[in-house]
Amino acid sequence: MALALYQPDIPQNAGTMLRLCACLGIDAAIIGPAGFPTGDRHFRRSGMDYLDHVSLARHNSFTDFEAWRAAQSPPRRLVLLTTRARASYWDCRFQVGDILMVGRESAGVPQEVVARADLQVAVPMQPAMRSLNVAVAAAMVVGEALRQLRSEA
Repeated sequence: MALALYQPDIPQNAGTMLRLCACLGIDAAIIGPAGFPTGDRHFRRSGMDYLDHVSLARHNSFTDFEAWRAAQSPPRRLVLLTTRARASYWDCRFQVGDILMVGRESAGVPQEVVARADLQVAVPMQPAMRSLNVAVAAAMVVGEALRQLRSEA
């Protein structure tokens, strides 16, 4: 399993999600361009001491990410976390190799990315609420995916 961050624009959220990946043993990917420097030196300066414990792939663009995903064997499913999804992550059957993707904190993902997703899921919320913090939503969905996959092993 992997968590992909599409053009993240808040470094603290990116750091939280990379720490999540390190602690839970899942891969991470950053799809650029990001709204802040994403080099190892910059992450270390911001206290990202978990960087040595996460398998982190950096992709310059969504096109590069999709080329990498297409080259994977077996193919990896792209599961987009979005507030616009009709399906709840509670009803999703996660699969080994899934790539869970979160969008930009400020804008989500463009329609091109939505169209490439194999599945779109949302965290159910109260009707008057817009969204959760992206790192919180990612942690909830990653936790459920790991629960399902580990209970099947």
